[in-house]
Amino acid sequence: MTDTLLEVSGLTVSFPSDDGLVRAVRGVDYELRRGEVLGIVGESGSGKSVTSLAVMGLLPRSAKVSGSARFDGTELLGASDAELSRFRGKRIAMIFQDPMTSLNPVYTVGYQIAEAVRAHHDVSKAAALDRAVELLEVVRIPNPRQRANAYPHEMSGGMRQRVVIAIAMANDPDVIIADEPTTALDVTVQAQVMEALETAQHRTGAAMVLITHDLGVIAGQADRVMVMYAGKLVEVGSADDVFYAPRMPYTLGLLGSLPRLDRPSKRLTPISGSPPSLINMPPGCPFTPRCPLARERCEQSEPELLATTGAGHLAACHFSDELVDVSADQLFRGAETDAAALSTFAEGTDATS
Repeated sequence: MTDTLLEVSGLTVSFPSDDGLVRAVRGVDYELRRGEVLGIVGESGSGKSVTSLAVMGLLPRSAKVSGSARFDGTELLGASDAELSRFRGKRIAMIFQDPMTSLNPVYTVGYQIAEAVRAHHDVSKAAALDRAVELLEVVRIPNPRQRANAYPHEMSGGMRQRVVIAIAMANDPDVIIADEPTTALDVTVQAQVMEALETAQHRTGAAMVLITHDLGVIAGQADRVMVMYAGKLVEVGSADDVFYAPRMPYTLGLLGSLPRLDRPSKRLTPISGSPPSLINMPPGCPFTPRCPLARERCEQSEPELLATTGAGHLAACHFSDELVDVSADQLFRGAETDAAALSTFAEGTDATS
């Protein structure tokens, strides 16, 4: 038995559109080890969810997928739906962003959890329902036997998400992929859902891929972190490496825009501009238009994901060495000040014209 459970290499995904080919994922490589939590972070449209949907074989037929995704030695890309059905739900489970798209409104939640159990195990309806009640209790749904007879619309958003987590746990999978599991939930409910997700991982012993745009969500959860931008990995490392010694300006910007309880009075440092179009990618590094560190070389060639001084810490930046002990304030605040000064000057010019 090898330590690597899921190995993805050279994964590319593109979608045809009226305006051209959308290159959603551009050559992603990563490994998921048994029992670890891998966080994937980045802004909306960076390719986080598409990467995992491609592995699960859940992309539309129009998607063009290439590369390799080997799960425990078995190639998943290109496999038929019947072949993938042997893995989905049993060995790889996925928790989607909106629980209402995962739950059928005309069946009780207990029936739906029991259905997930019976899909992969030859057990009676009564035994499957008992398992459903047990799982609802594990994810801390109050009065689980009574709630098993409830319909999805009779539950709050946080409770519905915990039901989906229970379904993911139903067959003790080897991998749980959680795609933005706390989006649109308030902070208190977020904490409850993350606690239920942590319980699911510990109970099943599964490795977990946690996809989010919020670094705060994975701060206390992930063993390793992958940062994506414009369809590519731009930084990979342990949680400590990425949070305390980032070597890519984009990662530094994400951290600067994250509220911190230990610095309540400190101003956030936003990243100016917007992500590039994935149809007409600019030459060079795609982060160049938003990067205060950008130089001529950045406009000419896209940097490779290369090792930094930390073991297993990779970054895609031509000038990553210059980011040692540099804060988001130091890197981005100067650019923000220049933009503010330019805006003030423009307003003054309009007033006098």
